[in-house]
Amino acid sequence: MNNVKGSLLVTAAMLGFATADMFMKQLTATLHPGQVLVGLGLGSATIFLTIILATRTPLFAPRHWTPRLLLRSATEAISGTMFTLALSRIDLSTAAAIFQAMPLILTLLAALFLGETVGWRRWSALGIGFAGVLLIIRPGLDGFTADALLVLGAALGIAIRDILTRGIDQNVSSHVVAFQGFLGFFISGACLLIFSGSSLTPVAGTDIARYAGAAFFGAAAYWSIVTAMRVGEASAVAPFRFTRLVFAMALGVMILGERPDWATLAGSGLIVLAGLYTFLRERARARAATR
Repeated sequence: MNNVKGSLLVTAAMLGFATADMFMKQLTATLHPGQVLVGLGLGSATIFLTIILATRTPLFAPRHWTPRLLLRSATEAISGTMFTLALSRIDLSTAAAIFQAMPLILTLLAALFLGETVGWRRWSALGIGFAGVLLIIRPGLDGFTADALLVLGAALGIAIRDILTRGIDQNVSSHVVAFQGFLGFFISGACLLIFSGSSLTPVAGTDIARYAGAAFFGAAAYWSIVTAMRVGEASAVAPFRFTRLVFAMALGVMILGERPDWATLAGSGLIVLAGLYTFLRERARARAATR
């Protein structure tokens, strides 16, 4: 039952993240990406700060401000900046498809820097998954856009963030970690505005509603994914992360009027299949190791 609850929470989180991305995509049509990050970071950080104060969590306890946690927040902020810049320039469905390469990048980093053993099957799956990424990005062809590389950079950053998360003390509050992440969004957005020489644009009523939607769904998704990883087994609930692509493409088509081409759909299929196989293979290896 815990794994069922965890799977449902992961699916809900992916719907929340996809919905927040949709609102951010709409915001970048009229506002500078830096201003979008400032608004999202401020709104979501306020939500988690309210929870921290309500639960009397010691926000400034030394365990909450270790170099590892600060590096994690910085990595997440940089990744969020790259993803938001990409959303302002390419379709949501394309960005979501490329971002699904994150689990594959995580496996690659674990093999290269953490000494994790990766057999030929998983190396083959990684190759197929990255072939799917190339099919979507199409380097050297007419459909290529360098902006898609921003999503790949964001996926790399999130993979590094997840590696850093593995070593966090269990006594560290998830609400504080979320607060730090969104505070990083606010700071990175402000830096982006300053260095680009852009000024704040007056926000219309519809954009205020989109800000509220992005902050609410982003915060709810963040809480859901953290809770899911604590309720269910990671190997059981992780494959449901790929539902984010389904939700993002559905929102892109129905709300934003996007029309993913055959290469994007085919590449998405390769990435998802490779990622699912990698998860299942890791789960089988973990079970075999406990026997």
